[in-house]
Amino acid sequence: MSETDTPPDIPPSLKEAQNARGRLAFAQQELRLISTLVLLLGIGLFLALPFVLSIGSVVFLPLTTALILSILLAPLADRLSSWGVPNVLASLLSLLVFFAIVLLAFAVILQPAIALFDDLPRLADQVADRFTELRDQFAWLAAANERFAEAVGYTGANEVVLAGPSVFEQVAVGAPTVVLEVLLTFLMAFFMVEARVRLRRNLMFGRTSFGTSVKAARVLREVQDRVANYILTVAWINLGVGVVVGTGAWLLGVDAPLMWGGLATLLNFIPYIGPLVMTVVLTLFGVGTSETVLLGLIPAAAYLALHTIEANVVTPSILGARFTMNPVMILIAFSYFSWIWGVFGALLSVPILLMLTALFDHTGRPNLVGFVFGEPLFGNQLMVLGEDGSAENSVDPPPAA
Repeated sequence: MSETDTPPDIPPSLKEAQNARGRLAFAQQELRLISTLVLLLGIGLFLALPFVLSIGSVVFLPLTTALILSILLAPLADRLSSWGVPNVLASLLSLLVFFAIVLLAFAVILQPAIALFDDLPRLADQVADRFTELRDQFAWLAAANERFAEAVGYTGANEVVLAGPSVFEQVAVGAPTVVLEVLLTFLMAFFMVEARVRLRRNLMFGRTSFGTSVKAARVLREVQDRVANYILTVAWINLGVGVVVGTGAWLLGVDAPLMWGGLATLLNFIPYIGPLVMTVVLTLFGVGTSETVLLGLIPAAAYLALHTIEANVVTPSILGARFTMNPVMILIAFSYFSWIWGVFGALLSVPILLMLTALFDHTGRPNLVGFVFGEPLFGNQLMVLGEDGSAENSVDPPPAA
C-alpha cells in the first residue's frame, strides 16, 4: 500500500467496542477517585470522632448506651406486648427488669466487698510480707543490679511528685455527672423501646420503593437479633463462669465467694482485659491470705485454666461462626472506645462492633487491602466488555474485610 492510499474504514462494531472500553476505563478512574475521597473522609472521621465523642460524652455516651439497651430489651417488650400488656407498660417493665438485674448484681458484689474493706490493712501487710520474702530470696539479683549501675555510672535522680485530688474528691466531683448520664440513659432507652413499633412501621411503609422497605426491615432485624442474641448468650456464659468461680472460691475456703463469682461475671464482659484484671486481683488476694506464695497462686491459676477453657472451647462452640469476629478488630474497638469513654466504652465496644458488622454485611464491607493494589473499594458494578465486544454485567460480591 502506497503512502497516498487511505487506510481502510474501521468497522462500526469495532468503533463502538473501542468507545465502550474508553468509557469503561474513564468510569473506573472516576470510581477510584470517588472511592479514594470516601476512604480519606472515613479515615478523617475515624480520627476526629474520638475528640467529638469525648467532649460530648454527656450526650453521646447515654445515647449509645440507650440504643444498645433498646436493642437488648426490645424482644422482652415484644413478648410482653404479645401477652396483651400495653406497649408503654411493656416498655417500662422491660426496663425495670434490667434495672433490677443490675441492682442485684451490684448488691451481690458490693455488700461483701464493703465487709471485706475493713480487712484491707491486714491483707496489705500480708502481701508486703510475701513480697519481702521474695525480695530476700532474690537479694543477689538486686546486688548485681546495684553493681552494674555503679559500673555504668548511673545515679538515681530525685523525683518530684505533685499531690493530686484524692479518690473521695474525684468521686464527689464526678458523681453529679454520673447520675445525670444514668438518668438520661434510662429515659432515652425507655422512649426508644416504646417507639420501636412506630420505627418498624416507618421503615416498612415510609419508603418510596418496596425493595428499600424490605432491605431496611432486614437490616433492623439483623442488627437487633445479632446484638441481642450475642449479649444474652454471653451473659449466660459469663453467669456460668461466675457460678464456677463462686463455687470454687467456696470449696477453697476463700472469703465472700458470691462476690468473687459476681466479679468474675462482670469482668468477663470486658474482652481480654477483664479476665486479666480478675487474674491479677485473685493473685494479690490469694498471696495476701495464704501462708505461702505457692498456695496463694492456686485461685488465680484455677481461674486462668477456667478462662482458657471458656474462651477457646465453650464460647466458640455456643456462639458459632455467626458471631465470630476478628480478634484484631475486637482489640481495635476495645482500645478505640476505651480511649473515648473509659470503662463504659470498653463494655460497649463489642456491641458497637456487632452493630457495625451487621450493617456492613448488608451494605458491603470495604476492601481496604485490595484497594491499595488497584481493586475497587466496594463491589464492582461496572459493565465489562467480553472478547467479542458485547457488554456483560459483572457484579463482584462485597469482599471480606
